[in-house]
Amino acid sequence: MFHPKGAVSAAEFHYTLIDFAIMMTIIAPVLVIAAVFLVRYRKARGGRYDPHFRRQPVLEVLMWGVPLATVGLLTYFSYHGVFEANPYDPTAIPKSLARHHTPPATAGRASHFAPYPGPHKSVRPGPELPIDVITTDWQWLFIYPRQHVALGDELVIPVHTPVHFRLTSTTVVNDFLIPQLVGEIDIMPGMRTKQALIAGTRGTFRGYSANYSGGGFSWMGFAVHVLSAHAFSAWVRTARAAPAHLSDARFQRFARPTINLAEAPRVFSHVQKGLFDHVIQSVMLGRVYPTPLRMTENMTRPLYKTRVIY
Repeated sequence: MFHPKGAVSAAEFHYTLIDFAIMMTIIAPVLVIAAVFLVRYRKARGGRYDPHFRRQPVLEVLMWGVPLATVGLLTYFSYHGVFEANPYDPTAIPKSLARHHTPPATAGRASHFAPYPGPHKSVRPGPELPIDVITTDWQWLFIYPRQHVALGDELVIPVHTPVHFRLTSTTVVNDFLIPQLVGEIDIMPGMRTKQALIAGTRGTFRGYSANYSGGGFSWMGFAVHVLSAHAFSAWVRTARAAPAHLSDARFQRFARPTINLAEAPRVFSHVQKGLFDHVIQSVMLGRVYPTPLRMTENMTRPLYKTRVIY
């Protein structure tokens, strides 16, 4: 969180610092004044008591003016911060593209982002990468609809490219969080939420599930690899050659309660079209994945030797 590597995370950190600074302008003087009062007006010092004290304009202005000014400042920065980090339409992303002279993605049926004027008020289509995210007990599945591949317990994205996610869960509520790239958002069963990010540098980052979801929650993490555009294209070509295909039947085996202790990634090619929407519909119709007791109440150390359970 304190070392953001993306436009959205940088915006969140920026406004967090502003909120902290504004609140400290109130808290710090109050703490100092409280200490002064305790020393100056304690009974042993015989502090003067004025029973006829009625009104002091300076104090009135401070007591009412400072809180009103604080609320006004917080409102102003909160208004701008909400739009910059809004999961469904983060303006921090097209602004980042405009600063780097990259045409932002235009709004439309296939686009996640609203248009943002570039140089000379021009708005041209730009690259963006849609990814569908499905959480299970206790794994992550990332589906790349345009590339027709999927990746389990690992995320690969290109640098300087807007990435927008559609997210859902097969079981309970989970939270999607990559602290250095984007903030937290709930993932709910039978529903679809959205999140978006853009990575500003290549590297490997850590993703988490930020909502307790049962026995395997501690191992429900994933690596995020940010690659160059060329390296990402090469990775896609390799993934398309993966022998394992992802049909609905294969997904049912993947979605069974599994503790992937080693976080061993799995690559799937030929992903069934519309699998994400099909999963949402199946959950709404009551499909469940029972969790064996040995993975919850009766967990013991030997169970951790199994990396993947089908």
